[in-house]
Amino acid sequence: MLSSTENSSRGVRYLLLIPPMTQLNTPYPSTAYLTGFLRSQGLSAVQEDLALALVLRLLSADGLRRIAGLAAGDATARQRPATTAFLSQLEDYISTIDRVISFLQGRDSTLAHRIAARALLPEGPRFASLDVFEGDEESGEDSLAWAFGALGVQDRARHLCTLYLSDLADVIRESIDERFEFVRYAESLAASQPSFDQLAHALQSPTTLLDDMLQELTEASMQRHQPQVVLLTVPFPGTVYASFRIAQTIRQRYPQAVLVLGGGYVNTELRELCEPRVFDYFDFVMLDAGERPLLALDQHLRGQRSREQLSRAYFRDAESGEVRYVQGVEPDVPFAHTGTPTWDGLPLPDYLSTLDMLNPMHRLWSDGRWNKLTVAHGCYWKKCSFCDVTLDYISRYDAPAARVLADRIEAIVAETGQTGFHFVDEAAPPKGLRALAEEILSRGLRISWWGNIRFEKSFTPELCQLLADSGCIAVSGGLEVASDRLLALMEKGVSVSQVARVTRGFSDAGILVHAYLMYGFPTQTVQETVDALEYVRQLFEEGCIHSGFFHRFTCTVHSPVGLHPERYGVVLKPLPAGTFAKNDVQFIDPTGVDHDTLGQSLSKAIYNFMHGVGLDADIRSWFRQKVPRATVPRNFIVKALQASR
Repeated sequence: MLSSTENSSRGVRYLLLIPPMTQLNTPYPSTAYLTGFLRSQGLSAVQEDLALALVLRLLSADGLRRIAGLAAGDATARQRPATTAFLSQLEDYISTIDRVISFLQGRDSTLAHRIAARALLPEGPRFASLDVFEGDEESGEDSLAWAFGALGVQDRARHLCTLYLSDLADVIRESIDERFEFVRYAESLAASQPSFDQLAHALQSPTTLLDDMLQELTEASMQRHQPQVVLLTVPFPGTVYASFRIAQTIRQRYPQAVLVLGGGYVNTELRELCEPRVFDYFDFVMLDAGERPLLALDQHLRGQRSREQLSRAYFRDAESGEVRYVQGVEPDVPFAHTGTPTWDGLPLPDYLSTLDMLNPMHRLWSDGRWNKLTVAHGCYWKKCSFCDVTLDYISRYDAPAARVLADRIEAIVAETGQTGFHFVDEAAPPKGLRALAEEILSRGLRISWWGNIRFEKSFTPELCQLLADSGCIAVSGGLEVASDRLLALMEKGVSVSQVARVTRGFSDAGILVHAYLMYGFPTQTVQETVDALEYVRQLFEEGCIHSGFFHRFTCTVHSPVGLHPERYGVVLKPLPAGTFAKNDVQFIDPTGVDHDTLGQSLSKAIYNFMHGVGLDADIRSWFRQKVPRATVPRNFIVKALQASR
């Protein structure tokens, strides 16, 4: 607890940190939301993105020299392909890395011509992917002309730079830390890990170069801000290890600082936390939306309430050493009163726009710096059986008035100078989007935006055009299993025909469409999987969707499938005993289908569909094993669209 002098003269100063690794192109929004809220309450708060800072330190001339020094001394790493190529072209990498980063930050656009000509960058194994599309030697057409044509120099150059960075990531993985990824750093240490042992062992092991750099950055941040409270947000398992490393450094160097852990990973996987060792690193672990818990914590640190009066907080009892949890009874702060997110303090010009996927819709996740905003808290549907419908981020639906959202949009544009928005809702409500679009148009705002929706019938062609007029450039939504039987079983509330009609409405309005797809849902058969891919092929062929991604169904303990498996024809396997994370649960499906092998075929097919390849092929040709012929008529989607006219 703070002393009375600190209470009266300085108050509580908060430092909010984004830990490695999240995104390269834009800040993860949690600290922007909470910094804006804390400041709206008159509290002193600053934020930093250590994920970006670590990447920029690694991907610099000095960083590459440090990597090379370690790689050269590792006989095993020297035999690996990316490291071999890196060391053999080391001077070229060192002389180009700062220029590449500057180009990807948008500071040196004229460099695109030399990069695009493949006359500047050293090339490692990742560049072999360019050979998939062979050039025409007689015409002089190169292997990227099919994607970028004669004029797409900037995009062509950014794609080549992305391959260059991917090669360097492979070098780091081969010679420095095998757990390294730009977005999934050491996630195996935290994802559904019932025991804390593996993470604890990693934290007590000798540090890597990445650990050392992160420690340097953490100490510099603490020295700059001298905070009393440090908040670390962990949205994914791939941010957990680095968060604990940051906390470890702060605990050792600044023992008086109060350390708090929260975020999406905590909200889903640590809801039954009883591992006392977590509190060697953190003082508090907090669940769900952070506004109310932080207000309660602030009052506690000022001596105005006890630990027993906190809200949705875990802590370790000083006497017994056991983990305690306080739920609290105060209502959440209404979404309309949470304040406007602020990106003040984050180095917006330093983020990197990469281009790892050539598909025009798919690239939005890594291309461009988007202001992330939420149209409504929670999900208005909250029925899907694969979703964590019992948790706060889904179950508590709270939609503010359109004028509140438009006010926030105007304030964010004024602060950042950038007009691109990504609405990060679970599913933005049609009614809310209509009202927001009308408000945007009435104010004469000129913005671009995209976000996640449900493909429901409320999205009429008229509404799709209204959204396009307001600045909508793309939407993503769940087609999931693309099977009417399974869509009904999972209570998705849509059919394949309906999805076809809705997506056509968006595409006719000039809006790009991405489909989230799923395989391996309980009782899904091989025939249903083959038919699903045929539906997807037809949707691509008819221009209803432009991008898609198949992911494997995972049963979670908070979903209807996890809570009531008997309704879905499966039997859950017992969860391993543990005191740490608890989320994914294995199950026995009586169909016995080999979904892993099928998934490889689905991924290959969807990748090709996104690039306009193989749309006329028999759907069975994508599968490595023998599968039945699709039972879907090859003109099913055409007829569904004709029936809507």
